[in-house]
Amino acid sequence: MRKNILYILAALTLVGCGGKDTSASQEEERVEQVRITVLQPREIEREISVSTNLQGYLTQNVAPSLTGKIEHIYREVGDRVSKGADLVRMDQTQYKTTKISLANLEIERNRVKQLLKTGSATQQQYDQIVTQFNSTKEQLDFLQTNTYVKAPFSGVISAKNYEDGELYSGQPILVLTQIDKLKALVAIPEAYFPQFKAGMKLTLTSEIYPDKVFPATVEVVYPTIDAASHTFQIKIVIPNSKNLLRPGMYVTTTIGLGKANTIVVPYQSVEKLVGANDRYVFINENGRAKRVAVELGQRFDQEIEIIAPEIVPGVELVTTGQHKLVDGVKINVVE
Repeated sequence: MRKNILYILAALTLVGCGGKDTSASQEEERVEQVRITVLQPREIEREISVSTNLQGYLTQNVAPSLTGKIEHIYREVGDRVSKGADLVRMDQTQYKTTKISLANLEIERNRVKQLLKTGSATQQQYDQIVTQFNSTKEQLDFLQTNTYVKAPFSGVISAKNYEDGELYSGQPILVLTQIDKLKALVAIPEAYFPQFKAGMKLTLTSEIYPDKVFPATVEVVYPTIDAASHTFQIKIVIPNSKNLLRPGMYVTTTIGLGKANTIVVPYQSVEKLVGANDRYVFINENGRAKRVAVELGQRFDQEIEIIAPEIVPGVELVTTGQHKLVDGVKINVVE
C-alpha cells in the first residue's frame, strides 16, 4: 500500500513539472497591417487663401480730457467729417476764465518789463511773471483742445454715446473712423514667414461684390510668431476711395508666392491630436511606425502639403491603417 502511494505522488510530480508550455505564456508582438506611399517632390504654384475682417485704417475715440457738461455735439452717426472739423463743445466756463487770466498776466508781464528797464523792478520779479504767464498759456492751450474738440483726420462718425447737455463721464462721446483707407490683420502660417515682405501686392474679394477684386498692399510683417497657433500677423492696407468696402466686412485674400517643390500627401493620412491643433503622420522606419509632427501647408482638394525635417523624398508614408498605430509599433506593409 505504501509503495502505491509513493508511485502516485511521483507521477503527480512529473506531470506538474514536465507539462508546462513556456512558449504559450509569452504574448506575440503586435503587428499592424498598413499601406504606404513613397514620398516624391511635386512642383506647385505656391499660394495661400486666408480670410479676415476689415477695419478702419484709423479709429479715434472722441474722449476729451475734461469732465463736465457737454454743451453741444456737432455730428451724428453716419456724418462725414473733414480733418479739423468741429465735433464737440464742452462746458466753456473754465476755458473762458483761464483766457481772462492769461490776458491779465500778459498786461502784467508787459508792465513789469517796462519797470525792469527803468530799474523799478527786479529780474526775479520779471522771471516770476513770465513763468506764470507761460504756465497759464499751456493750460489755456490744453483747455482749448479739450473744450472745442476737432476731428484729427477725415472720416465718418461710427458711434455716438451722449446727447447735448449730458454729463460726460469718460465713455467716448463719439467714435471717428477712417474709411477711405482700410486695414486688416491677417494670420499666416509660420512656414511662410521668410516669403513675406512689406510692400507685397495682393488682392481681396468679398461675397458682397462677387465680380470685383480689390487691390491691397502688405504694410507691416509682424516680427514674432504666436507659439500657440504657429502663425504670424501681417497688416495689409486697402485703398477705398469709392467707399465700397466698410469696416467689419468679411473678405478673403489669395496670396501668390511663386513656384515651389514640396511634399503633398493624401489629406486623410494626416492625424490630429485630440484636444489640440497639433498634426502628425506615421512613416515606416525599419519596419516600425514612427510618429512625426508636421505643419500643414497649402491644400489641393483631397491632398495637402506637409512640412517637417523628416518629411523628405524617399520616405515611406503610411497612408492606410495609420489610425491604429502608435509610435514604435511593428508594421507589415501590404500591397
